[in-house]
Formats: sequence, C-alpha cells, structure tokens
Amino acid sequence: MAKILRKREEIPHEDKWRLEDIFPSDEEWEKRFKKTEQLISLAEKYKGNLAQSPAMFVEGMEWADKLSLNLEDLYTYAKMRRDENNKISLYQGMTDRASMLSVQAGSALSFIVPEILAIPEEKLAQMRRDPRLNLYDHFLDNILRQKEHVLSPEEEKLLAEASELAAAPSTIFSMANDADLKIGYIKDEEGREVELTKGNFIKYMESKERTVRKDAFTTLYAAYNKQINTWGAMLNASVKADVFFARARRYRSSIEAALDNDNVPLTVYDSLLESVHSFLPEFQRYLKLRKKVLALDELHMYDIYVPLLPEMDTNIPFTEAKEKVKEGLKPLGREYLRVLDEAFANRWIDVYENEGKTSGAYSWGTYSSHPYVLLNHQNTLDSLFTLAHEMGHALHSYFSNKNQPHLYAGYKIFVAEVASTLNESLVMRHLIHTTDNPKMKAYLLNHYLEQFRGTVFRQTMFAEFEKTIHAAVERNESLTADNLSQIYRELNLKYFGPDVVVDEQINIEWARIPHFYSAFYVYKYATGFSAATALAQQILNEGQASVKRYLEFLASGGSDYPIVLLRRAGVDMERPEPVREALTVFSDLLNQLEDLISKENLIADNN
Repeated sequence: MAKILRKREEIPHEDKWRLEDIFPSDEEWEKRFKKTEQLISLAEKYKGNLAQSPAMFVEGMEWADKLSLNLEDLYTYAKMRRDENNKISLYQGMTDRASMLSVQAGSALSFIVPEILAIPEEKLAQMRRDPRLNLYDHFLDNILRQKEHVLSPEEEKLLAEASELAAAPSTIFSMANDADLKIGYIKDEEGREVELTKGNFIKYMESKERTVRKDAFTTLYAAYNKQINTWGAMLNASVKADVFFARARRYRSSIEAALDNDNVPLTVYDSLLESVHSFLPEFQRYLKLRKKVLALDELHMYDIYVPLLPEMDTNIPFTEAKEKVKEGLKPLGREYLRVLDEAFANRWIDVYENEGKTSGAYSWGTYSSHPYVLLNHQNTLDSLFTLAHEMGHALHSYFSNKNQPHLYAGYKIFVAEVASTLNESLVMRHLIHTTDNPKMKAYLLNHYLEQFRGTVFRQTMFAEFEKTIHAAVERNESLTADNLSQIYRELNLKYFGPDVVVDEQINIEWARIPHFYSAFYVYKYATGFSAATALAQQILNEGQASVKRYLEFLASGGSDYPIVLLRRAGVDMERPEPVREALTVFSDLLNQLEDLISKENLIADNN
C-alpha cells in the first residue's frame, strides 16, 4: 500500500519550525520589502563618493550591509515558507519577488569593489588609518590582494559579457543530461521492466541481485556512449573557457585562478593528491575485503556500491535520535550541548515530511534570527546521521553569527562541511563504541568506510582528473572523447588497483559528472572531510584544549581566510598531516571490520 503523506496542518505544532522568529507575519514581510526597495534607491548617494572621506566610506558600507541583511531576511523567510509546501502560490510569488529584488540590489551594489580598487593607493592607506575603518581591514585586504587580476572597466565589461557565452557548455550539458537523455529499461529484482533514470541508478547499483547491478551499469553507459563525442566536445569547451579566463586575468594556470577565490595555495591541492596516493594500498585492501565478503571471483565496477552487509532493521524515533546525537556530541562540551538543546526546544527544526514539502535536508537561516534546519525524518539510522550533520551546520552558523559582525558571519564552502562532517564522525564513533551487536557494529564500520570511499578517494580522483585535463589544454593538447576516456581509465586503474576489474564502460564516467563544469570544486569535499576527521580525532585524544580551538574556529565565520582558520583550529591543510590523520582513521576502521567479519563469520550471512 502506498504511503500517504500528511498535510501540513496535520503535523504537530512542536515538530514545525518557528519562522515567526524572522517575521511575525507576512504583513511584516511586506513592510520590510517596501523599505528595502527604498534602501536600494540610495545607491546614487554613495556611488562615486566612497573615497570622499572615511565617514562617507563607513556610511556607504553600512548602507550596503543593511541592504544585504534585509535581502537575506526577505528571501530566506519566503523560500522557507515555500519549502513547507511548494504548492502554495502565495509563497511561490513572495520567493520570486525576493529573488528579483536581490538582482536589483546586486546591480545597485556592484559599484563598490571597482570603486575601492580605483582609490589611489596612498589615499586609501591614509583613509585606513582612521579607526572607523578597522572593521573593514580583512574585507579590504581581500579585495586588494586580487587587484592585479582585476582588469580595466572596459575589459571587465567584455569578460562579463563573455561569461554568458562561457557558461554555454554547462547549460548545454544540463539540458542534454537532465532534459533530453533517455537511458533505457532494465529488469528489477522481481523481473519487472522498469525505466532506468539518473535518479534511481544508484538504487539499482545497490541491488543484491548482481544481474540487476550489471544491467543498470551497462545500460547507463551505453546511453552516454551514443553521444560520447558530444559529451567530449562539451567538456573540452568548458575547460577551454576556464583556461581563457585564467589567462585573461593574468593567472599562471586555471587551477591557480580557481583556488585564489578562497586564497587557497596550490600546495593544498597537491598535498591532498599526494596523501591520498600514499593510502591507495589501504583503499585497495578495503576493495579486496569487499570482494571476499561478497564472495565474488571478480569484483567489477558494478559491485562497488552494493552494501557489504545487509542494512540493519532500525527504528529510531526523532526523540531517540536527538538523544543519541547529544550523547555522541558530548566531547564538544557544555556550551555546544546547551545550544543544541536550545535548538531542539525552540523549534529551530522542521522535522517530518508532509504533502508538498521540499525533499532532502538543509540548514539555513538569517543573521538577525537564528539558524533553522529542514529535515524529512524517517526513523532510520541515515536520518539520525542527517540530524547530526545538519545540526553541525546550524551550530557553526550560530556561533559565527553570535561572534562576528554580519560582514564576516558567512563562511566559505572550503570550511562549510567541516562542522557537519565532524558531528557525523563523533556520533558514528560513539555508536560504534557503544553497540554490543556485532552485526550493527560491522554495519556502522562499513557505513563509515563508505563515506571515506565516496568523499575522500572518489572526489580526490575527480580532482586529479580535473587537474590533468586542464593542464593538457594549457599545454595546447587536444581533449577528444578518446583522450578524456584514456585519462579517466588510467586514474581508475591507479585508484582501484589489481583486485577490481576496471570495466571498459567506466572509461566514460566523466561524461555524466556535472561537477566537472564547475572546475576545481570537488576537492573541497575531500579536504573538508579530512579536516573534520582529523579534528574529531584531536578532540577525542586531547580533550578540552582541542575543543577550545574548535569552538573558536566555529566562532570565526569568515573573519579570515579558510586555510588560516583551520590552521588555528589545529589542522594545517598545506601540509599532508591532516589528510594522513584522517586516512589513518580509515585504516583503523578497516582493521576493525576485518577482525569483526573474521570473528563473527559475517560472510555467511551475506550469501
């Protein structure tokens, strides 16, 4: 019988977030909207006048900050109301209006950076001696450090106009991949013919029936192979666009240009690759164990996703999930748990699925209220980890907002996943150490190892592929579909090792990865996961001193560059140690799983 979703009004009041903390009513939202429209119109007062005096500079910056705060409140409230039930046209309209207002505001604010860069060096230095500008030190330093890569107004205008053309490969890929691609049909575990889609592909790759996994694998890549030269031309064009913009802005390489936005040195990228390479034998040991547990003569690429151990039948109500998360996060100390309790008690969380509600999970909110978390809790173990993950984001935002002015409250993507992943890591380790059920322990160990596989090893392989293909174009080498497939195959052979049959179909996996159209982004998943794992290890080993550093990191927001903030927390991502520390945890987990499988004869349960 199909599951019938509850209507929004059927969800208990205490299980719904309290958005009234942002705006008491929709009427108050409307009032703020009109005030923000008026605020935008003040742009002309400050445009061309920021260099007039320190007082005028500060006044202009405070205007810009107030405008940004208002837009944040307006859009967040409207969108989160819409997410409660996407069928309500009122909130669809409010979201659209807030979005259009943001575009208007962006245009009104666009003069600030060019105008600052146009101020003569001596005059700006003189202005900065005024204590009223102290708040803007990091903001100004960050703008000025990139000055050599900012072109003349005419050139910037040309690049801006060209950027729409440069986005064409990504747009075409999205259309081809999401709208036009028809993959085909396979037979499921019951022998029924079903349509294979990108959305259900992993589900069938996790099937206990090997024929289903193989069929899904071959069918998917056969579909991509039909247009392989087209996919190759798209990616080639995207890489060439990256190289063009990097050269136009006087960067030595496209990777240097991409990393400069976060002020991340190239050594961080290279150190990640080097460290992961040194642990590939351990990764391959895990794959060998997978082959053994699945009792396969050959481990193929379509055997990588199937769970090693059957999923445990768990029923974890939300009240219990909260308690387990709190238990797991005890090492973070009283203040962290106090805020966690505040979030649980004061309706920061929208807990359950309802008709029309946005799927998945996220943490969001506003500087002027508090963070919020959207869940669709299902009483499963995965839902418990989702709660831990999203509360990591929420408390990162809480401590950042509490301790930083709005200008520096937001934090970079480079560090965004650290707090969420660290929470998952601590909760996972707590559950592993406290369960007395060998099957549950084995399941948890494997779940954690799979996170390493998907987030560290896989994303690092992607990152190495990106570096290789961009370097090829920078050497004026062609990137055909055949070249791309050859590079990708060699990387798979390198990472997966001798105990995996690297099927020919995997050579073209690059053709379906959307991240490659946002170059040099995926490495952040691996560095974030590694930093979080290393910090969790330090917290468990060192106690209070490490906790203090970590909470200071959460409170730092975007007040400094991500690398600097992480270094203060205890992980220097320019050095190999943090990634190595994280991968040492991987090795330890693998040892535990091998021992447990051997002692408990868990292989037999899988066959």
